[in-house]
Amino acid sequence: MTEPHETPLREAVRTDKAPAAIGPYSQAIRANGFIYVSGQIALDPATGQLVEGPIEVQVRQVLSNLKAILAACGATFEHVVKTTIFLRSMGDFAEVNRVYAEFFPEPAPARSTVAVAELPRGAAVEIEAVAVDPRSASLKNVQKSTVAAT
Repeated sequence: MTEPHETPLREAVRTDKAPAAIGPYSQAIRANGFIYVSGQIALDPATGQLVEGPIEVQVRQVLSNLKAILAACGATFEHVVKTTIFLRSMGDFAEVNRVYAEFFPEPAPARSTVAVAELPRGAAVEIEAVAVDPRSASLKNVQKSTVAAT
């Protein structure tokens, strides 16, 4: 008979500083040294309503929501290793890049950007992220190898 795990295989993360999940999913999951942040759209966490305005307004809200979820994990944008951006229109690509670059330090995380037909609540953009969990030993190993490489 195997002993139960002392820690769960995955841990849900929740903060009221970002919009509550609008379906059967978690804002983020911590697992195996990583934080998997669910796709965020431009919902105002205080009202639950989609923010109105041009694409840059929506991107800033999305990234603010991601920042709040990462902060609930003790992480920042520096911990993010991969993002996926979903755009309703590739015509917004340049403006999304401009705002995105303001939030992510160099080296920027790996990223995919895809055009989609539709997003929840009529949003123009959705962004999901994967970050190294600052509590994990793997982050310490990455920091050591980065220092050794310089």
